[in-house]
Amino acid sequence: MLLGPPEPYTIPGSCPSTTGLPAIRFLIRDRDTKFCRPFDTVLRSEGMRVIRTPIQAHNANAHAERVIETMRAECLDWTLILGRRHLDRTLRIYAEHYNRQRPHRAIRLATPLGVARVPVPVSPRDVRRRDLLGGLIHEYHGLAA
Repeated sequence: MLLGPPEPYTIPGSCPSTTGLPAIRFLIRDRDTKFCRPFDTVLRSEGMRVIRTPIQAHNANAHAERVIETMRAECLDWTLILGRRHLDRTLRIYAEHYNRQRPHRAIRLATPLGVARVPVPVSPRDVRRRDLLGGLIHEYHGLAA
């Protein structure tokens, strides 16, 4: 049986005011035993609303877990993180790419935050590549006419 960390170890890093994170309004979490009542109390004291997923609803976390798995497989598994600031910067750059440039099959190869553009024919010599995260991610765009 695999046990999580004892309760006192889950509480100190959970407070946004101590982590430097911006204000968070909601925290959706599962019913894992590593999340104790004091954990929820600390988050509520910061103005967050804690929402627990339904009991035995295995697909309730599906979207969040898919995004996390994608971030790990496409970015974090290929990057040596050197500290908290490096992790924050890496995740910020990847999230920007994920939401504005990366095509998603569920929305017909569109991007969640991208602007719908009319396809314009571009000569291969007018295509430019922009490297992100040291070349881990490549974004391509046509030269402005």
